[in-house]
Amino acid sequence: MARMILLLSLSLWITAVPGFTREAPVGPGVNPRLLENQWDASWIACPDVPRKDYGVFHFRKTFALGKQPDKFVVHASADNRYKLYVNGVWAGEGPARGDLRHWRFESYDIAALLREGENVLAAVVWNFGEHVPYAQITSETGFLLQGDTDAESVVNTGESAGWKVLASEAYRPIPINTETMHAFTVVGPGDSVDARKYPWGWREPGYDDSEWEEAEKIAAACPRGIRWMRSHWQLVPRMIPPLEHSLQQPPVVRRAGGLEHAAGKSLSGLVVPADSRAKILLDQTYLTTAYPLLRVSGGRAARIRITYAEALVDSVGNKTHRDSIAGMELFGYFDEFIADGGQDRLLSTLWWRTFRYLELEIETAGQPLRIDSLYSEFTGYPFERRATFSSGDQSLEDILRVAWRTARLCAGETYFDCPYYEQLNYVGDTRIQALISLYAAGDSRLARKVITLFDDSRLPDGLTQSRYPSSMTQVIPPYSLFWVTMLHDWWMLRGDEDFIGSMLPGVRGVIGWFASRMAPSGMIGELQWWNFVDWAAEYGSGVSPGADEGENAVISLQFVYAAQLAARMSDRMGLPFEANWYSQLAKSVGRATVERCWDSSRGLLAETPERKIFSQHANVMAILTGVLPTEREAAVMERVLADSTLIQCTYYYRFYLNRALKKVGMGERYLDLLSPWRDMLAIGLTTFAEEPEPTRSDCHAWSASPLYDVLALVVGIEPAAPGFAKVRIAPSLGKLQRASCSMPHPAGELRVSLERRGSAGLEAEVVLPPGVSGTFFWNGREQRIEPGAQRLSF
Repeated sequence: MARMILLLSLSLWITAVPGFTREAPVGPGVNPRLLENQWDASWIACPDVPRKDYGVFHFRKTFALGKQPDKFVVHASADNRYKLYVNGVWAGEGPARGDLRHWRFESYDIAALLREGENVLAAVVWNFGEHVPYAQITSETGFLLQGDTDAESVVNTGESAGWKVLASEAYRPIPINTETMHAFTVVGPGDSVDARKYPWGWREPGYDDSEWEEAEKIAAACPRGIRWMRSHWQLVPRMIPPLEHSLQQPPVVRRAGGLEHAAGKSLSGLVVPADSRAKILLDQTYLTTAYPLLRVSGGRAARIRITYAEALVDSVGNKTHRDSIAGMELFGYFDEFIADGGQDRLLSTLWWRTFRYLELEIETAGQPLRIDSLYSEFTGYPFERRATFSSGDQSLEDILRVAWRTARLCAGETYFDCPYYEQLNYVGDTRIQALISLYAAGDSRLARKVITLFDDSRLPDGLTQSRYPSSMTQVIPPYSLFWVTMLHDWWMLRGDEDFIGSMLPGVRGVIGWFASRMAPSGMIGELQWWNFVDWAAEYGSGVSPGADEGENAVISLQFVYAAQLAARMSDRMGLPFEANWYSQLAKSVGRATVERCWDSSRGLLAETPERKIFSQHANVMAILTGVLPTEREAAVMERVLADSTLIQCTYYYRFYLNRALKKVGMGERYLDLLSPWRDMLAIGLTTFAEEPEPTRSDCHAWSASPLYDVLALVVGIEPAAPGFAKVRIAPSLGKLQRASCSMPHPAGELRVSLERRGSAGLEAEVVLPPGVSGTFFWNGREQRIEPGAQRLSF
């Protein structure tokens, strides 16, 4: 049986899906010729420098224009990364993270920054070498710039193209790793910068670069898909907009050792005397992701260390209330700078940092050092919160505010699980983040990119990687199943069936991998890799009992969940054979799981056929997949909520518990289950944590789920047809007397206002976008709703 299923899955894997494409449309400003042919520009690097090693490089190109152009489009990329400047002005950064088979380039119209006469393009390019972040895939150091047409070709990189390069002696890496941090930390090195060796003014016209070397050509520049590929980097256009950069308020001085008079004051103008030491603790008052911007004057040879932390810790390394500083110390990764004695020197980092608290440790030499200012520049994906929600419950408003900051800090060129420790794009977090993006921001670009990234990550055996891009392969088989559910979410909220169709080979691979590993009992059998379910205390390393050995109810039902959704998509795409195969697999595995794991004495599904271990997780999945008789589901849900002996869902799996609540008509309980989020606010968290205390990460994407829940569960807005073409509204107000919201919809804005009348009545106002209709449900009654505004009374 297993062999037959394996052969069937392989035949499906190699079947072509005609008429479907995964390629994004050509972005504005990209000459189509550059997507079909080798570029005229070439990749360049610094000669006589090992290109696999750590290094920071300054590139310059001086050129003349007869007049300022109306349009001047260039395309840039680098490995690992670059920052681009035009006549000393910052123009952009990149490339957006991907892999070598999909290496991004950015497009810029720099005409407004150019002028008649001499102009300078400058770029700092760095390669973190052996210290590269896990999220950074790399080949070797390189820089590339291509003009869009012949009119811009004067700035192309290549052999004898006039680009000059300096290998910086100012930078050294400060290793940051799991050993030094006592926690899994893979975000790349800190910066050690000796300002005495920095080429101040190198970005500006008129800088003397006569001692710099001519850059050397190292490879052709080739777009993905051309016949003759002569490069490690297969170029594709960037799929997302530029990241946001915005100045933040300066941090507050909380403690100042050696400069006691500075406590509670601004750092601006503070002077650290010659031959002295100072340690200054600063509080941004909220967690952020930002570049530190420290301006100093004088103080030649002074050493400055900036250390970053989400929270302070006590003498044994525990976090307490996040506002507390008494008896607390700062521990974290850091950057170091050596001042050169110049005036108004801006010291910053190559990559952004995550922090609420900063600590400045300064040791001066023979000159005093003046701190002119310390600010930070927030950076992240440019989400705007377009959805609104109001209920009169201030604690709920506070939860949503902090959830939004959590979501913002966990989104950049990909989504992140956590910005301080990993900055990795994991499927488990990303499914929740994508739903938040679509509901709260109405921005689908990052969600589409990460769905594509996971498809790019697929291994030859059919599974996706659990996180991607990643220089270190990791596989969590259940996360491949949740990638399938992400596709279904996208289909229901955005439609885009050409895109969904292009992903179906990946869906076949995932379902086929699990189908080939069924146990004789009909449940999912022994599995390789890391079969993570949740960070419940009873799950060793997050793995549910039996998940590795086979016949685990949670894993088996996660498979059923994904197969059911795959069947719906395949049926809609005109692939009935596949749809039927997925449906039959789901029914077979679901039936076997109930037969083997249902415990009639407890009225619950056990984790394994031994029926000794019980969890919320297994029973939540039983409800979501419908493998139990419908009349039994509500009683099971009651036990899930009431029985404290069950292994409990932590913040991550609460998302699925809440979906089960809604399915059985018990969404009214949702607001009562938010106490863990209120508890996090009570200990001063300004973002939501990875898991209950003691937690490693104070900011974790999956804990932002209330942003989605208040719209999809409390107000009850969900798509009733692919592409959100129809809407279903089924409120679950709980103790709220009123609630109102607006949210972005592909066809416009959707608005709902609700107010209770008596014990069971409801007055509702609903505004649907043009062309969108649906159904409103309340207390067992339903009413059709049409495009435009309408009042409903129950």
